[in-house]
Amino acid sequence: MSQQVPDQASAVIIGGGVTGASVAYHLARLGWQDVVLLERKQFACGTTWHAAGLIGTMRANESHAKLCEYSMSLLTELEEETGQSTGFRQVGSLSIAHSEARFEELKRVAAMNNAFGVTQVDMVTVEEIGNLFPLIETRGLLGGSYVAKDGKGSPIDVTNAFIKGARQRGAHCIESIEVTEVHTAKGRVTGVTTNQGSIKTGFVVNAAGMWARNLARANGVSVPLHACEHYYAVTEKDDAFTPDLPVLRDHDKCAYYREDAGSLLVGAFEKNALSWGQNGIPQDFCFDELTGHVEQQLYPVLEDAMARVPKLEQVGWRKFFCGPESFTPDDQFHLGEVPELGGYFVACGLNSVGIQSSGGLGKACAEWMHHGYAPMDLWSNDIRRMYPFMSNQKFIEERVTETLGLLYDNHYPFKQFETARNIRHSPIHERLVENRACFGQVVGWERANWFAPEGVEPRYKYSFGKQNWFEYSAAEHCAAREGVALFDQSSFSKYLVTGRDALPALQKICSADVDVESGKVVYTHWLNDRGGIEADLTVTRIDETTFWVVSGAAVTIKDLDWLRRQIPSDSHCTVVDITSSHAVFGIMGPASRNLLQPLIDVDLSNDAFAFGTSQPIAIGYATGRALRVSFVGELGWELYVPTDMARHVFDLLVEHGKRYNLQLAGLHALDSCRIEKKFLHFGHDIGDEDTPLEAGAGFVCAMNKSSRFIGYDAIARQKDSRTFMRKRLVQFLLEDPEEVLYHHEPILKDGNIVGHLTSGNYGHTLGGSVGLGYVRSSEEITADFISASRFEIDVAGRKIPAQASLRALYDPTGARSRG
Repeated sequence: MSQQVPDQASAVIIGGGVTGASVAYHLARLGWQDVVLLERKQFACGTTWHAAGLIGTMRANESHAKLCEYSMSLLTELEEETGQSTGFRQVGSLSIAHSEARFEELKRVAAMNNAFGVTQVDMVTVEEIGNLFPLIETRGLLGGSYVAKDGKGSPIDVTNAFIKGARQRGAHCIESIEVTEVHTAKGRVTGVTTNQGSIKTGFVVNAAGMWARNLARANGVSVPLHACEHYYAVTEKDDAFTPDLPVLRDHDKCAYYREDAGSLLVGAFEKNALSWGQNGIPQDFCFDELTGHVEQQLYPVLEDAMARVPKLEQVGWRKFFCGPESFTPDDQFHLGEVPELGGYFVACGLNSVGIQSSGGLGKACAEWMHHGYAPMDLWSNDIRRMYPFMSNQKFIEERVTETLGLLYDNHYPFKQFETARNIRHSPIHERLVENRACFGQVVGWERANWFAPEGVEPRYKYSFGKQNWFEYSAAEHCAAREGVALFDQSSFSKYLVTGRDALPALQKICSADVDVESGKVVYTHWLNDRGGIEADLTVTRIDETTFWVVSGAAVTIKDLDWLRRQIPSDSHCTVVDITSSHAVFGIMGPASRNLLQPLIDVDLSNDAFAFGTSQPIAIGYATGRALRVSFVGELGWELYVPTDMARHVFDLLVEHGKRYNLQLAGLHALDSCRIEKKFLHFGHDIGDEDTPLEAGAGFVCAMNKSSRFIGYDAIARQKDSRTFMRKRLVQFLLEDPEEVLYHHEPILKDGNIVGHLTSGNYGHTLGGSVGLGYVRSSEEITADFISASRFEIDVAGRKIPAQASLRALYDPTGARSRG
C-alpha cells in the first residue's frame, strides 16, 4: 500500500536499514511528531538484510558497552510492545585464543568490561570451551572468554520491529521514496526533495549506509566511509547444529560461527579486504549479492574453520555469500551533527556492529537531536573527529581494505594503520626520517613517536608488554628530565582569533580569565552548559584584539565548530585556522635555557621571561614566537616558527645542541613525561562528561571574572554541593615495575572495583607504570580517603598493588617548570 509523502516533518531520516529505523523509533518515543523515515527501495535491503545478527555487549569502551547493553535489553521490550518478533535468542558468546597475545588481549578486555559494570565476562578454560561448544577441536587452544547474556537475532525482524514501533507512535515510514536533494539556507537544513515531492524540515538524519558518503557530498558534507566485500558461508542443515550453540569467535583465524536455522554460518574478517563500489553504489541495488572473490577471500578462512570445527568437513556447503558493507577510516561508526551544516545529523558506517548497536545508536542520535548534545561520551564516534581529506576516494578506498580485517586483528597498544599513510607532514619530516624516527599517524599527520639508534630499524614490534622501543623511549624521557630534548609538536592545532569582539567572545567561551596582559599564556578549558569539558588548550594574548589558541592535533574540526557555534554571528570576531602556517619545536629539560639563550635574541631568565608568558623572537635567520609552557613538566619553551623557516631553525637547534647532548624525542616520551605530572589528555582523561573539578583542574575556572563563562552555573552548583568530591581523577603508580598500563584497566579499592583507568604509560622517572583514572565513591574522596585505602590495578586478571595520589607523584608543586 503506497503512502503519500507529507509536506512537513519534524525530522526526515534517509535510509530504512536497522539504524534509520531505530532513529525513527526513538525520536517518536521522545514525542517528536510527524517523523518521516524514507527508504529508496525496501526496508533493510542494503546491508541490514545480510548481517549475521550477532548480539553482543563486550566492547572496547564504556559508552559502546552501554549502547550494546541497551540494544539487547530493548529487543525483548520491542517484541512486547509491537508483537513483532526480533528473533533474539540468548545463547551466549565464546571467544577463543590459540596465541599468547590473543589470550592476553582477551584477559584485558574481560577485565575492562567487568569494570564498566555493564556485562559479566568470564575467562574459561580449554575444557570449559569444549563443554560450551561441543563441536570444537580444542587442540592448540590456551583458553577463552565467555559472555552468557550475549546472543543472536534476525536483522530483518529487528528492523521491522523498530518500524512497527515507530509507526505505532506516529512516525511515517515509507518505502520506494528516494531523496534527491537536501535543501539548505543560512547554514541550516530546510527540507528535502524526493521523487514524490518535497518535505520541509529542520532536521535530516543521513542513515543511508553505503550511500551516505555520496549523499552527504552533494551538500558539501564529509562522511568518510566505503563499502567492502564481506563474506560468509552457510552449511547444509544438520542435527549437530543445535539452536543453543553459543556464538563462537576465533579472532586469530578471522572467523566467527553461529547456528542459523539448523545450519552453521561461518563468517570472515580477512586481514586484506577488497573494497567495492568505487564508482558509486548502483541506484537499483536491493537485496543484491556480489559475485565477489570467494576463492581468494573466503576459502582460506573456511579451511581453518574446518580444522577448528571438524564437523564442517562432513557436511555440505549450502551457500557462499558475498555482500557489501560499509567501513570507516578508524573502524568507529559515525554519529552526530556535522560541522558543515546545522540540523544535518549522521548515523552510519557501522563496521559490522550495526545490529548489536542499533538500539543504543538510535537512542543516542535521537537524544542528541532532542537535547542538542550527545547523551554520553561519544567522542570516538563524533563525526567531527573526521577530516575532509578522509572522504577522498583514494584515501577511503585504500583505508577500508585494512579496517575490515582490523576488527579481528590483535588490538595491540600503539598499533598503527599501514594503509593511506604519508598525507600530512611536518616541514622537518625528512630530517626526522634521517634521524631514524618511527612514525605514528594522527588525523593524517605523520608524527615521530620514537627514534631508533644506529643500526636499528625504526619499526614497531607489537606486544602487550614492553615493546621493542621501550628502552629507546626511556632514554628520550630521561633526556627531557635530566638534560634537554627536542620534540616536534608541529601537528598542534593553532587558531588565530581576532577582532574588536575577540575578547568578550573568548571570555564567554573560556573558563579561565583571558583578559590578561599581552604576552600572557592562559591554560583553559572550554565547557558546555553542563560543566563538561569540550576543549583543553592554551590561549595567548598577542595584543588588545588578537589571541593565539593552541590545541591538540586531533580536535581541529571540533574546536572550530565549537567556536563557530559560540561566537555570535553579528560579532566582530574572526577565527582563522593557522595550523599549517607554523612548525612547533618543544625544547624541554633543565639544559633548555642554556641551549637556547645563545640562539635567541631575548633574555630567557626567569625575571625577563616568566613561566606562562610568550614573546616574539628571532632565532638564526628566522622570526617566530616562544611560549614558556611545558607538557613535559620541566623547564622549557615551545618555539613557533613559520613553516618556510622551520628546517633552518631545526638544523640550527640540532647543530648547536650537540654541545648539550640534545636528544630528539618522540611523542611516546612526551606522553610518559606528561602522565608522571598528571597532565590531562583530552579524549582520554577528560571529555564532555567530566568537569574540571572532577579532573583536579578547578583552577581553570575563574569564578570571579567580570563575565560568566559557559558552564559557570554547573560548576558553581558542583562546588556548592561538593558532588565532584565523589568522582575524582587519581594518579596510580604500580609497585611491580614489569607490568605495563595502557588504559581501561580496572581500579580496585580494598578489593572492589571503583573505576577504570583513562590513560596509562610507563613513568621512567617514577620507576613503574603510571595510570590516571576516576575513582567513584559514595563518600568524599580526600587525601585521607586515598591514604587509608588499598588500591590495586587489574592487569589482565593480575591484581597489581599501586600507590595512589590526588596530586602528581612527580614534582607536585610544578617547581621544575618554573626553574
